Amino acid sequence: MLQGRYSMKKLKNEAELLKKALTIGEKYAVNRGYNSFSATNSAKDKIESLYRLLVNDKLIQALAVENEDQPNMKHKLALWIAKQLPEGHELLK
Repeated sequence: MLQGRYSMKKLKNEAELLKKALTIGEKYAVNRGYNSFSATNSAKDKIESLYRLLVNDKLIQALAVENEDQPNMKHKLALWIAKQLPEGHELLK
């Protein structure tokens, strides 16, 4: 069995995809009945909250517990939004 860190291939435009995922993810959370994030919520808190919501709603597959860290959560959110965008979207080029 393989041990060690989760290996993730960085996406092209990953930082921009993450920003888009946070924007769309927050709208999704509000539509689900959650309060929107306040200006005082850190990006770290937003990322973890959205990651956990999407896992809970079975929209993304959970990371292994030992791999649940910020870089991997960010990557999962970027992958999620990349799959939601239409083919040919500027962030997918």
